[in-house]
Amino acid sequence: MNSSNKLFEPALVQTALKQSFIKLDPRVMVRNPVMFTVEVGTVVMAYVTVYSINHTGQGSPIYNFFIFLILFLTVLFANFAEAIAEARGKAQADSLRKTREETPARVVLSNGSLETRSSSQLKKGDVFFCEAGDTIPTDGEIIEGIATIDESAITGESAPVIRESGGDKSSVTGGTKVLSDQIKVMVSTEPGESFLDKMIALVEGASRQKTPNEIALTILLASFTLVFIIVCVTLKPFADYANTPITIAALISLFVCLIPTTIGGLLSAIGIAGMDRALRANVITKSGKAVETAGDIDVLLLDKTGTITIGNRKATNFYPTANANLKEFTDACVLSSLADETPEGKSIVELATLQDSRTLPVIPEGAEFIKFTAETRSSGLDTPDGRRIRKGAFDSMRNIVTKAGNVFPSDIEEEVKRIASNGGTPLVVTVNENALGVIELQDIIKPGISERFDRLRKMGVKTVMVTGDNPLTAKFIAEKAGVDDFIAEAKPEDKMNYIKDEQALGKLVAMMGDGTNDAPALAQADVGVAMNSGTQAAKEAGNMVDLDNDPTKLIEIVEIGKQLLITRGTLTTFSIANDVAKYFAIVPALFIASIPALQSLNIMGLHSPESAIMSAVIFNAIIIPILIPLALKGVAYKPIGASALLRRNLLIYGLGGVIAPFIGIKLIDLLVGLFV
Repeated sequence: MNSSNKLFEPALVQTALKQSFIKLDPRVMVRNPVMFTVEVGTVVMAYVTVYSINHTGQGSPIYNFFIFLILFLTVLFANFAEAIAEARGKAQADSLRKTREETPARVVLSNGSLETRSSSQLKKGDVFFCEAGDTIPTDGEIIEGIATIDESAITGESAPVIRESGGDKSSVTGGTKVLSDQIKVMVSTEPGESFLDKMIALVEGASRQKTPNEIALTILLASFTLVFIIVCVTLKPFADYANTPITIAALISLFVCLIPTTIGGLLSAIGIAGMDRALRANVITKSGKAVETAGDIDVLLLDKTGTITIGNRKATNFYPTANANLKEFTDACVLSSLADETPEGKSIVELATLQDSRTLPVIPEGAEFIKFTAETRSSGLDTPDGRRIRKGAFDSMRNIVTKAGNVFPSDIEEEVKRIASNGGTPLVVTVNENALGVIELQDIIKPGISERFDRLRKMGVKTVMVTGDNPLTAKFIAEKAGVDDFIAEAKPEDKMNYIKDEQALGKLVAMMGDGTNDAPALAQADVGVAMNSGTQAAKEAGNMVDLDNDPTKLIEIVEIGKQLLITRGTLTTFSIANDVAKYFAIVPALFIASIPALQSLNIMGLHSPESAIMSAVIFNAIIIPILIPLALKGVAYKPIGASALLRRNLLIYGLGGVIAPFIGIKLIDLLVGLFV
């Protein structure tokens, strides 16, 4: 899905140029109060230019025409900044539309036969069959089978991924391709509401809503504009009193140069580009607010498995209690895991096969499987002969044993403590509420993850590991990985309650998840990132979707959000700062003849009042396209702390915003002075 990173591809520029003229519609321009007033001033200058052809007192027609032309270009440049940002987003949408094509689907009927239908005719709840070579017609959840899927059309990643029924890797997306095996999929969306449809709508820049921060800044800029309208209007009677003739061109030029046109012209482009940068990182954001909020988050919740540790835990050893033999215990481990569709459950069966070449126990006919749930934290089966075999977390299984009036073996407790203290996860196995032994599962910490958490810490973000492990295991892994806090033995409500508690303290919280049990917490979090491979419920609950299914992507999202906020802040600083130079350029030029005391303000020594005004408005216009690449790419972000970052940006963009116009206007004046 990733397209070229070139900022100004010819096709995009051509589209943006057309949109720049279309956006001149006052009904569109009024959404940007700053640039709307510039457009009004441009219209007034068009009238003044025509008026000055046959009338005196308002300057020469040629001079007025040049002022009109520069103001017109100022509006066009601002429109182009927004249009090029939108065009980049629409280019992504167009590539997604090519992926979403009409695809035949083999629907499984109630009698088991297959019927071919168009993908547009599929309804939520329908079940379709796919095998190697088929394109998945629409979004769904795998209900039977396992397959390798090519998701390159969506993620841009060529490596195939495995999707299977059960667990949190059951979701498939329309437009992806089955590379091997066979699967049955239940449609999870109605026509027109697929993930691709939503993605297309989200990346359409034109449909993007302004974020609260943008709205607040727009109001502030509009207030500045109103103040300068009053200032410029009152200059006319002041000029008359000072016997200084002042033209409409001079007043409008002064007004346009003093209002924050630079940030006014780039504001929308900055917001759109922020969402676009997230999209190019293969993250679909459901709103610009989510990207902004990511830049301000205080707390980050991360699942242990797959985020801090590599992949899934694997069974490494069986430890039977002194009163049970290894064969009896191993058989119970296998039978308790046959209904467990998690990777951990499957690894237990694999370990038993490797350790014992004999035939694995046969599932008794009529046995009832007990699936793992977050509440019971155990799984197993009940056999017709009355055996109740369970496997689960230490505390849950100890409760089962003690409630039945049986004694929990002390050697198992010691083994559990040893495994947990070494960073492993112990699972206790019982038969008829009697503990037989413990299974050891081991995690591997991802290389480099500690450095990532250090980077977040420098950003002022607190990291919290969420795990279902017991506190000993959780503490070991948390210390080894370098997270700030952890939630052990976490249930779905524990995650959500932790988020609520942090939010009650005024903090912004982000979380990543992929399972249905993560959905409540994803919905509660200020920034909820769902993995594309996760369940439909998770993707619906979050306000971002990570197409790469990379659990550490939140770190990148935080940096993108901070970069968006910094870019907006620095360019706002630059815009307001460079108005200072324009003030020193125009005001002395207008009144120095009648008020000689203003000579001390004429530090730029410009050629004439006319060249001063023209130089200022030319600089005011050309600075917008000069800064477009910075608005689209974003100001470079470094995790150096808020105060250090503020000092750096004030030095570069605040001081630079004051100095650059003095130099630019002076150079332009030297050229303009040759013709005026």
